[in-house]
Parts: sequence; structure tokens; C-alpha cells
Amino acid sequence: MTIDTENLLNSIMDSIDRISHIKSEDIPNIDLYMDQVTTFMDKKLKNTSRNPGEDKVLTKTMINNYAKNDLLPPPIKKKYSKEHVLELIFIYYFKGILSISDIQVLLKPISERFFGTDNELNLQAVYDGVFALEKGQVDDLKKDIADKYLQSETAFLDAPEEDKEFLQLFSFICMLSFDVYVKKLLIEKMIDGFLVDGKLGQSNKLAEKRALEKSAVEKRNIEKREAEKRLLEKKEAEKRAMEKRDAARRAALKRADYKKAALVREADNNKTE
Repeated sequence: MTIDTENLLNSIMDSIDRISHIKSEDIPNIDLYMDQVTTFMDKKLKNTSRNPGEDKVLTKTMINNYAKNDLLPPPIKKKYSKEHVLELIFIYYFKGILSISDIQVLLKPISERFFGTDNELNLQAVYDGVFALEKGQVDDLKKDIADKYLQSETAFLDAPEEDKEFLQLFSFICMLSFDVYVKKLLIEKMIDGFLVDGKLGQSNKLAEKRALEKSAVEKRNIEKREAEKRLLEKKEAEKRAMEKRDAARRAALKRADYKKAALVREADNNKTE
């Protein structure tokens, strides 16, 4: 078995250099239908999949499942905003290493605190801040991979030639896998810590507080509108009453005029006789 390890490492490094995230400014600022969202995601992320010609980056079923499992806020009138797309990108990267329940725990406070807010620190600001760290991470990652590769080449030096290259490649894969395993374990521990330490609870309490504040504002607005409505109805009722009194007054004056005219005619008739 012959393995061109040098070309393998160069290919890996080239692949890492080609890794790039979707920039927030490249995401349409208009709301999109589901078909448009899947087309956009497929176009931007297809080359990051294992089999670009076959793999689907995102499907309608996936989006529906994400919304059903509270990973994604529901669409507005069947349309998805720019912030929906930002969350879908986070989900796309997370789902390769985390369970749906872990992603839900991780993204829930992000959605509650930053989705749909007019504050300067909104979901797009969070997204841009996170991915701004990418370049430094890529450089460190390339160095780490190169170090692991060189280290794997020192393994099984005494093995038969027909086995040595494969065993060294297997060692390289194991080292990378162990790195992924440890980082995945660390992420899961931190996510569990959200629940144990109450950080998620704090986030929920903050969200509940904001929801209560929002509800109180909405209640005051409703009460204000109802008061304005009652005042308007009162004015309209007073106006109708005034118009009714004016109409009655005019009718009374008209009847008085008819009566007066009748008396004048009767007096004239009596004089003639």
C-alpha cells in the first residue's frame, strides 16, 4: 500500500485555506421563502460538504425540524429573515459535532437575547464577532495539524514497509480524532454547565424579564388605545346627542312656524267673514 503522504498534507492545508464563512453582508437583507433559503445555503456552503455533488447542505425538512425543535424561531408569514439565515449557519456548523438537544441549549439564549432586537449588539453583531476570530484560528489549526503530521511520521518506524505508511496514517487520524473528541467533550461539559450553574436559567430569567417588560408596555399601549377609543366614542356620542337636540329644536321651531302660520290664516279668514 503506497500513500503519498506529502501530497496528502498539502491537500489538507489547501483545503483549510479554502475554508471561509458566509459573510453577513453577503446575506440578503430581504425576507426569503424556504426555497430561496435552501438555494442560498446550498450555493454558499456546498463546497464544504464531503460530497458536494450529492450532499444537501439544507433541506425543507431540516428547516421544519429545526423550527419544531426550537432551534430556529418560526418564520413570519412563511418568510425567513437575515437573522434566520445566520442561525441556520450556526446550526450547520454545530450539527457536525453536537446533538440537536445540545444545539438547542446553546442557541436558545442567543435567540432570546439577540434575535429580532434593535440593539447595537444584535444577532448579526454576535455572528460577525465570532467569525472575526476565524483567521487566527485557521493559522493555529494549520500549525497544529502540521505538528501532528510530523509526530505521526515518527511512529512505527520499525514496522514492515508494507505496513508502516498505513500505520503512520492511522496514527495521524487517531491524533486528529482524539483532538476532536477532547474538544467535543469540553464543549458538552460547558453546555451541561449552562444548566448546572444556572447560566441558562439566568438567560431565561433575563428573557422572562424582558418578556414581562414587553408585555407591560404592550398592556399600557392597549390600555391607552382603549382609553382613546372610549374618549372618541364619548365625543361621537356627544356629537350625535347634540345633533339630535339640534334636529329636535329645528323640528320644534318648524312646528311652531306651521302653527303660527295656521293661526294667521285662521285670523285672516275670520276677518274676511
